[in-house]
Amino acid sequence: MTGSVPRIGRAGQVALSLLIGLAVWEIAGWQFNEAYMAPAFGSDVPPVAWLADRIADAWYGGLAHFGVVRPEAEEHPGALPRLVAFATDGDFFLALGQSLSLFATGFLISLAIGLPLGIVMARLRSLRVAIEGYILALYVTPMSALIPIILSIFGYQFGAKTIVEVLFTVFPILYNTLEGARSLKPEMIEVARAFRSSERRLWIDVLLPHTLPFALTGIRQAVGRALVGMVAAEIFLSNTGLGGWLVESSRSFDMPAVLGAILVITLLGVGLMSLVRRVELRFAVWRGLDR
Repeated sequence: MTGSVPRIGRAGQVALSLLIGLAVWEIAGWQFNEAYMAPAFGSDVPPVAWLADRIADAWYGGLAHFGVVRPEAEEHPGALPRLVAFATDGDFFLALGQSLSLFATGFLISLAIGLPLGIVMARLRSLRVAIEGYILALYVTPMSALIPIILSIFGYQFGAKTIVEVLFTVFPILYNTLEGARSLKPEMIEVARAFRSSERRLWIDVLLPHTLPFALTGIRQAVGRALVGMVAAEIFLSNTGLGGWLVESSRSFDMPAVLGAILVITLLGVGLMSLVRRVELRFAVWRGLDR
């Protein structure tokens, strides 16, 4: 019973922070024209519209003796009602499917490159010395600056967007895997060799279990970068997916649709990072950390 109290407390804190955030968002959204900002609920929700009208009456009523006249009421469509409307919008789900396809393809390729390359670089010092400088140079380069080069070479198609996605995603996986493999104590390798372990068994029995928690940390960090790369590729290369949806909605000043799409991307990122975090905590003991 006592163990549930901290959980209830954390849930209450999260709920309170969400309520405060929604209140701030709602108040800020009503202060701007709908082409510049959309509230969370807006005039699409009658109780919220009624409350906003009463607050405006009281506010401008108090300023009436200063000659301030209440401006004509405007519609303020809400982002969350638009998000609910997305559930019946086939075009939005088509865009979401395109984005998820790009995300999954780029992420799987990044895993296939980053995990084995990180371990190989840790095991082969000559290889690490030869290519680590180039990898570091790419890592610190703003990836958005490389998009025009990728565009000129590979065009606008899915392959070009996948390259952008991989460049955004692969380096956290690679570097965390590399550092995890390099942190393996030499004594563990010596013990494995003493029991006549082959290189293949050394990888399976020692290297991979030791490196997995570090790799999961890199994977969790890569989720956020992958979402950024996904949207950047869709905006700069071809207006498809959620990135294209954001561009088209911005051009038509449809701020509820813009904020609704951003909220979908945010929730997707939070959900994926939470999932990887759970797996990471599950294997954290493998590197000797008590969490």
